[in-house]
Amino acid sequence: MLVHDRLFIGGDWVAPAGADVIEVVSPSTEEVIGRVPEGQRTDVDRAVAAARRAFDQGPWPHLPAEERAGVLASVSASLQDRSEELAGLITAENGSPIAWSIMGQVFSSTMVADYYVGLSKEYEFTERRSGLLGTALVRKLPVGVAAAIVPWNVPLFVTMLKLAPAMIAGCTVVVKPAPETPLDAYVLAECLERASLPPGVVNIVPAGREVGEHLVIHPDVDKVAFTGSTAAGRRIASLCGERLRRVTLELGGKSASIILDDADLDDVVAGLTPAAVMNNGQACVAQSRILASRDRYAEVVDRLSEAVGALTVGDPADPATEVGPLVAERQRARVEGYLASGREEGARVVVGGGRPTGLDRGWYVEPTVFADVDNSMRIAQEEIFGPVVAVIAYHDVDHAVAIANDSPYGLSGSVYGADVEAATEVAGRVRTGSSTVNGFMLEFGCPFGGFKSSGLGRELGPEGLEAYLEYQSISLPAGGSTGLPTGA
Repeated sequence: MLVHDRLFIGGDWVAPAGADVIEVVSPSTEEVIGRVPEGQRTDVDRAVAAARRAFDQGPWPHLPAEERAGVLASVSASLQDRSEELAGLITAENGSPIAWSIMGQVFSSTMVADYYVGLSKEYEFTERRSGLLGTALVRKLPVGVAAAIVPWNVPLFVTMLKLAPAMIAGCTVVVKPAPETPLDAYVLAECLERASLPPGVVNIVPAGREVGEHLVIHPDVDKVAFTGSTAAGRRIASLCGERLRRVTLELGGKSASIILDDADLDDVVAGLTPAAVMNNGQACVAQSRILASRDRYAEVVDRLSEAVGALTVGDPADPATEVGPLVAERQRARVEGYLASGREEGARVVVGGGRPTGLDRGWYVEPTVFADVDNSMRIAQEEIFGPVVAVIAYHDVDHAVAIANDSPYGLSGSVYGADVEAATEVAGRVRTGSSTVNGFMLEFGCPFGGFKSSGLGRELGPEGLEAYLEYQSISLPAGGSTGLPTGA
């Protein structure tokens, strides 16, 4: 069992303010596998104070972007050196299948860091602009102290979505890992230490929701970045709105995958099955609503059910496992509630629908396919966050687009079809932040975020960096000049 008794604050390992601890429980064995201090408000106060000092008095915001990028590159290299350890650790924490953890949990994180290292070399932090009345400098400056509140489903990846652009921007950061998955954050802290990061630039305090809210409203925090449920996002948006605090919210999703009539079902099933149940269905971008025309509906249901029913469910540490347990007992109870709701509303369980046989320990749910689903049902409208997909029939393409858009969410989606131009046109009509034609992809160089209740702002791409920047305009006198470099 891994036991940590310190918090990473101000570049040092410090004793926590209280004696409370967070016990990390394995979703597959239901046994305690780790223990870390549970951060208190006093710990958050110390972490924010350290970040404030590092921003107001330290060298970090004033370093050239390439120097900050060098530190981030070192952190990425250290994470890569420990990739197998990290993948195993996250699998143990949240039940993510180890074969998925390697890429989806760890290498994706270092790819984000490496992308921002590369972006820093070409991004113009200072622009000389000719205006209507004269010449001005437009400077992009770090927003200040950022609070990064991270969920349990992809903890390292989501941390890096916030940490990498914040570091390149010149911000200082307080990271609050979820209480279910704090262990990988300690490895990240060790990698930050190894990179010789100036004290206080990044601070890490695992804690629960109440302490997280204290971080959100702390007067010395300039920006909040949150990934999690839409309900929690609304609360955070309200708190930030009262304080006119900058905020980025990446929230829930109920993504639709539209299968056009000319699509090759072999390709559809091969691409859609893992996209629908990725990370045990605990992914905000999971393609959980499958839209098929009435002409091919039965065929799609049969083929998809066959593929989902053949998935290997079991020990997440086994490389052969494709679907592991849900993160906690409460999460399994939530998913089972949706399984019951689907049946009560008239949907038909084609495969799955219960607990897998032979797995008496661990919070497992069978990968499930519902057919005869109406888009008004709860299983079609609400985010289940488990390996459950709903197959919905449409009359024509316009009807398919209307169904896809009939959702409180708009985070991700996909369209399958042999005519790529036609499929792309359909994808463009769906009100969602990102979409893929004939597959699923999250492009790190493009903005990621949602329409409607899926959030505010964007992560990834240059837009993700700009979420940590403020704009300053300096008008120059006629004939004036400045030696400020564009990369400053």
